Amino acid sequence: MSAAGAAAVLGLLCACGGGGGAGSASASYVSPAPSGTSAQASTAPAVATTPPSPAQPAAGDRCHTSELRASVGRDDPGAGQRNFPVVLTNESGRTCTVRGYPGAAFLDASDRQLGPDPRREPGSDPVTVTLAPGRSAWAGLTFSRPEVSGAESATPATLLVTPPDERDPLRVPWTAGTVPVSGNASSVRLTVLAPGTGP
Repeated sequence: MSAAGAAAVLGLLCACGGGGGAGSASASYVSPAPSGTSAQASTAPAVATTPPSPAQPAAGDRCHTSELRASVGRDDPGAGQRNFPVVLTNESGRTCTVRGYPGAAFLDASDRQLGPDPRREPGSDPVTVTLAPGRSAWAGLTFSRPEVSGAESATPATLLVTPPDERDPLRVPWTAGTVPVSGNASSVRLTVLAPGTGP
């Protein structure tokens, strides 16, 4: 091999080696095309990408406050007691679940709380209630009549109802008269949620 040929081969090997880092000259080597074909530069097609959409709650996940409507059913009185079903209804387009005790508080017309938060009634184990769209779960709200128990009473304007494991409450107008707010036998009690709209 002539000296000129050897120099050409050496130059080709140097261009194909590693490198290509910052500040180095970039070079590429294109192998000869097979006989009868021509070498063509290949370009990858552009792929359109869309940003991921915000995650949506999956079916069967916990019901959130924004998906529920609260209401209070009719009194089912007995033995000096007043008993109301507090109902949560799924108004979303997905199936979701509730489990355990809701939160509750009575407010006056100035949104000041009347009396302590209701106590949780023991004796029933929480169950997971699955709510298809339009279905409901209820918890019992129970207290002794103030005129019977002798407890101090007040007339609320609103009942706040907070779904289990949520922080934002729902507001329900309270039209059922006085409730006990202090003194002996003034406790208001709540049961765990069960399927349906009442007993």
